[in-house]
Amino acid sequence: MSSLAFEKWHGLGNDFLVVDVEALPADVSDETIARLCDRRFGVGGDGVLVVGRADGVDASMVVRNADGSRPEMCGNGLRCVVGWLAERGRVERRAVVRTDAGDLACELEAIAPGRASVEVAMGRVVVGSAFEVQQGGRAHRFRTASIGNPHAITFEPYEATARDVLGPLVEKTPASGTNVEFVSIVGDRLDVVVWERGVGYTLACGTGACAVAAVAVHEERVPRGRPLRVRLPGGELVIHVERDGAVRMKGPAERVFAGSTELA
Repeated sequence: MSSLAFEKWHGLGNDFLVVDVEALPADVSDETIARLCDRRFGVGGDGVLVVGRADGVDASMVVRNADGSRPEMCGNGLRCVVGWLAERGRVERRAVVRTDAGDLACELEAIAPGRASVEVAMGRVVVGSAFEVQQGGRAHRFRTASIGNPHAITFEPYEATARDVLGPLVEKTPASGTNVEFVSIVGDRLDVVVWERGVGYTLACGTGACAVAAVAVHEERVPRGRPLRVRLPGGELVIHVERDGAVRMKGPAERVFAGSTELA
């Protein structure tokens, strides 16, 4: 048995174990990740964030979902990693973190020990085509979008029971899977429920919020060039979709606790 030191962080309730790559390799088995993330038999979390070092940037981040899969990017996780780095004196106001979706620049405002507000330059969302899935005798329309990882977005109204069926169905529609966002527009706010690839329902999804905002702007449901409030079950993010298509995301990161656990 070996001991793994970790810190538990969350971004609007989207929670992760943050670990150093020297303690847990980024290619650790899916079974180990699933055991760590199990909320009854492990520490519990939506995923594990493995932080390493890379030339030319402040750090690297590898994301492992609760089922062991490796998504290209996680916006809430990135904010948590920046907070974790700041706690160790490795970054101050600014940081560049290498992800599977590219190098992303972040600005950090420390609020209190273990709490920070982080703004991330997320790059551009690629808005894709619409597609339909058949379920319950009718067609359900979604639009694809990518911000380093895939999303399927609908603005049609769905009750929770319908989302329970459509979430896992749409997730598996592409061969590699996709995150699924159910969106309603309430005044000047976008309310979003996320079914996350490899996880299920999560309280928040940073890349999902960015994708939703970009698609809403693309379809002229909301105006371009001003801050958009995106409310998720765990709280709100502020998303800017600039006139050139670039997207910025701002939201909190908070440490829950630090600990260690035994690995077989």
